[in-house]
Amino acid sequence: MKPFESFLSPQLNAYIDYRQSLGYTCMPCRANLLIFDRYLEQVEADWDSLQPAFFLEMRARLNAESRTVNSVLSSARVFFHFLVRRGDMAHNPLRDIPPLKENTIVPFVFSPAQVDQLLDLICKRIRKTKGCFLTDLAIYLTVVLLARCGMRISEPIGLKREHYRPEDATIYIERTKFKKDRLIPVPQDVITQIENYLSARTTLRHRDDNPYLLAGRRDKPLSDSLVRSVFRNAVKDIGLDQPRRVLGNVNFSQPTPHSLRHSFAVNTLKSIKERAESAQNALPVLAAYLGHSDYKHTSVYLRVADAASRENLIDFALWQKRKE
Repeated sequence: MKPFESFLSPQLNAYIDYRQSLGYTCMPCRANLLIFDRYLEQVEADWDSLQPAFFLEMRARLNAESRTVNSVLSSARVFFHFLVRRGDMAHNPLRDIPPLKENTIVPFVFSPAQVDQLLDLICKRIRKTKGCFLTDLAIYLTVVLLARCGMRISEPIGLKREHYRPEDATIYIERTKFKKDRLIPVPQDVITQIENYLSARTTLRHRDDNPYLLAGRRDKPLSDSLVRSVFRNAVKDIGLDQPRRVLGNVNFSQPTPHSLRHSFAVNTLKSIKERAESAQNALPVLAAYLGHSDYKHTSVYLRVADAASRENLIDFALWQKRKE
């Protein structure tokens, strides 16, 4: 883990320790504060530098997109609030610094057929050798839960055995983003695949003390980076790999594991509308299923185009750019 190196390093370390003592995670706060720390080092700042004009200049000079700059400013603002409460500073120099205007973000969306294609390919690549089979199968099931249940990647990886409830076909997801717990129903096909995996674990492992539902090596959970690597290779091989594009004031995201969560929400709402039912009325239920703190966060999916419309939007933006 990279250390803080600026003159504020003791205070930054104290702040991170304080956040951890309250049960908050380090990331992405620490990553944002590292950018701030490196900037302080670069311009040789000291206590006297910490004036509003300094942060206006920093906002303009940081070589990053608007949303990244705003994230850094936000983390630094909360850090200085901590220093004010501790009595290290009289006022927060970032209190009145406004954020930059951010681009609109259009996430990558898989169509239902593309989701099936992705899962089929990952399933076919499960190696049958003794040392690889269970790990590959667990990775496949992780991607299945992302696609079929709209989970965040940290959620299936962090599931313990007791969180899985086959008797009522549910999974209990504990204290993830927004510190929320939720109990979600799981499609029967997914339950069947989990049961088959657990049966294989019992058969192939003479001693299985791994507490995680989808086990990694020894007694550890699956590696996040390993799941992402399998996902990236599969996306590339089915011809859906594409770079992130910035066209005008719109950011078109590249496919990531989190895109499966977006796709689950968008395709669910599209299916509801195709049945001539109210997608708006379904938002509170979908918000609870996805673990959003407020269903207003779920409402953004009403404005996200489906897979085909998203590609048409990119084509139109590229055409406009060529005209310019």
